[in-house]
Amino acid sequence: MRSLIRTLERATLRDIALVCLADALVGASFGAISVSGGLPLWVPVAMSLLVFAGGSQFAAVGVVLSGGGALAAVVTGLVLNARLLPFGFTVADALDGPRWRRLLGAQLLTDESAAFTLMQPDPRRRRAAYWVCGLALFVIWNVSVVVGAVAGGLIGDTDALGLDAAFPAVLLALVLPALGDRRTRLAALLGSAVAVAATPYVPAGLPVLLALVGLLFAGRPATPASTAAAPGVEPEAGPGTGTGPGTTAETGTAPLAKEAH
Repeated sequence: MRSLIRTLERATLRDIALVCLADALVGASFGAISVSGGLPLWVPVAMSLLVFAGGSQFAAVGVVLSGGGALAAVVTGLVLNARLLPFGFTVADALDGPRWRRLLGAQLLTDESAAFTLMQPDPRRRRAAYWVCGLALFVIWNVSVVVGAVAGGLIGDTDALGLDAAFPAVLLALVLPALGDRRTRLAALLGSAVAVAATPYVPAGLPVLLALVGLLFAGRPATPASTAAAPGVEPEAGPGTGTGPGTTAETGTAPLAKEAH
């Protein structure tokens, strides 16, 4: 683990730490809400170990606490976690070695671990980012869920503390830096509108997947040919166009917390 950490830049390690801190707050709120809603303490703990997907866990517990059956909760979680399937293809090169190691690595796949992996420029760093982020989140998430579950049993009414707002608040805080890009902002606004409009009519979990249609209207990224200056014309300097020391392709902001992680 120490060699993996040394492989990554300090900025990447800092961002991973920030995401872990955010997920700790979300995990604690999940544990507290689950237990205060009437579920036994072992339920959120077991879900966190076996499912390890914050968005799916919140959705499944929400279905149960609102009177839905176990089958509906499982289907909701599966639908919401379907987004991880393409993530698995994109980070498959980070999971090498024997079968048991790849199976363990698959359990650590989250939005965050995939995002940090894709940010890395070479296979060695991709592998390090995946395992460092995945293992750190797994430990932090499960510990925070236990702490929150114990606290939820003592608090009783978690609504009085506004813990149900912790999850969307953390996600909003993490997403705001990315909204500076016009294309990203357009995709987010259209996807949000579709999700909100569909929420009253479709099962929990589906609005998140339907929000992906916003990507269809975001436009294609500019190609070098379309952004090249005409002959004899000096391109204007602007944010993100420098090539000297200190210029980097990384944004320096933490990727989204998992809707799920």
